[in-house]
Amino acid sequence: MEERHVLFGKYEMGRLLGKGTFAKVYYGKHSVTGDSVAIKVINTDQVKKEGMMEQIQTEISVMHLVRHPNIVELKEVMATKTKIFFIMEYVRGGELFAKVAKGRLKEEVARKYFQQLISAIDYCHSRGVYHRDLKPENILLDEDENLKISDFGLSALPEQLLQDGLLHTLCGTPAYVAPEVLRKKGYDGSKADTWSCGVILYVLLAGFLPFQDENVMKMYKKIFKAEYEFQPWFSTDAKRLISRLLVADPERRITIPAIMRNHWFLKGFLRPMAFSIQESIMDKTEEDQDLDSCSVVKPKVSSPRFFNAFEFISSMSSGFDLSSLFETKKKPGSMFTSKVSASAIMEKIEGVAEGLNFKVAKVKDFKVRLQSPCEGRKGKLAVTTEVFEVAPEVAVVEFSKSSGDTLEYATFCKEDVRPALKDIVWTWQGDNVFLIGEIQRFFNNKINNFK
Repeated sequence: MEERHVLFGKYEMGRLLGKGTFAKVYYGKHSVTGDSVAIKVINTDQVKKEGMMEQIQTEISVMHLVRHPNIVELKEVMATKTKIFFIMEYVRGGELFAKVAKGRLKEEVARKYFQQLISAIDYCHSRGVYHRDLKPENILLDEDENLKISDFGLSALPEQLLQDGLLHTLCGTPAYVAPEVLRKKGYDGSKADTWSCGVILYVLLAGFLPFQDENVMKMYKKIFKAEYEFQPWFSTDAKRLISRLLVADPERRITIPAIMRNHWFLKGFLRPMAFSIQESIMDKTEEDQDLDSCSVVKPKVSSPRFFNAFEFISSMSSGFDLSSLFETKKKPGSMFTSKVSASAIMEKIEGVAEGLNFKVAKVKDFKVRLQSPCEGRKGKLAVTTEVFEVAPEVAVVEFSKSSGDTLEYATFCKEDVRPALKDIVWTWQGDNVFLIGEIQRFFNNKINNFK
C-alpha cells in the first residue's frame, strides 16, 4: 500500500500535477473534509538565490486580497525552513489554452469566458491589483466550464507604482503584452491588462493570435501599430469591441467599466458576487449569507480557533517573512492583538458597529460580519471580523473587507475602528512591537519538531 505524505497534519499530498522553474504543484486532499486542493510547493533556497522572494511575497499578498468566483482561491500559506506551500483551490478542467488549441470557440462560449474574465479583472483592479500576465495558459476551467484566473506571480500592487504613478517592470508574455509595456516608458497596469483581455478575446474567437510572426521584432512592430486582421466569421459587434480593446494608445483604449456597458458584452451577462466566496478551508461548512437574511444565533460555549501563527513564526525562522500579509501599507489598520478575552472583544466590536448603525450578523463563534447602512462607491461596505487565539491570554483580531470599496474600508479602519477600540488594543499591526518573542516562545516546541 502506497504511503501518503500528510502535510502539517492537514493535507494528504498526491500526484504531481505540474512543475515550473521554482515550484511543483501536487494534487492534495484535506485530511478532515476530504476536499480536493492543489498544493504549490516552492523551494525557498532557489527562490532566494534568484532574488525572487519579494515576488513570492507579492503573490501571497495579492491572492489574499482577491477572492472572486472567477479567480483561483488561495486557501492558506504554510512554510518550513526550506519550502513554502500554497494551498489552493483545485480546478479540474485544465487550461483554457487546451480548449482553444483545438480550434476557435463559438461566439456565445467565447463571450461567456470573456464576461467572466472581465468581471474578475474589474474586481482585481478595484482592489489595486494588476495581473500583468493574462493569457489562456494562466486561465483554468472548472468542472462547470467556469473560468478561473490563476498565476498572480507577476502581478503588481499600488505600492509598486513609481513617482509618476506608473508601473515600469517589463513582464508578461510578448504576444499578449500591451505596446506601452514594451516601450519601457511606464504604463498603467489596468490599461495593460485591458489590452491583454483584448488579445484573449481575439484568440477565443479566431483560434490563433492577432499578432504573430517568427521574427519577434516584426511581431513587436505589429503590436506597436495594433496591426491585425479580423476573420470573416467575427460578428460586427465583436469586431467593434475588439477594435476598441486593441488600441495602441492606452489613453484611447476602452476602459473596463465601458466594456461592461458594451452591447455585445452584456448579452446574457450575470455579474458574479465576490461577497459569496468562502473565506478559508476552516469555513467550508459555513455558508455565507446576505446580512439582511441572517438570523440571530444564541452564542455557544466555545473558544476561538487558533490563528495560524505557527507557520508565521516558522517562516520567520527560515528567513521568509510572511508578515507582508499583515503590513499596514497593504491592509491598513486591519489587525491588532489584545489581552482581553475573546468574548469581551466580540462584545466591544459589536457595540462599536451598532453605534455606527452597521448591521451585525454572526457567521460563527468569534466571527461576525458587519455591513454599512449606506451605499458606497462599490455598494455597501461589508467587513468580516474574527478573533483568534495565538497564545495563553493573547488574541489576534483580524478585519477583512468582504465587499465594497477598498478606500472606504481603509477609512473605516483608520477613523472608526482604531479610535473606538483603543481601550482593548495591546498593539496594532505595523507597530514596532508585534509580540514575536512571546508568541515564538509559545510555539518553540512545535517549531523544533518541523524540518
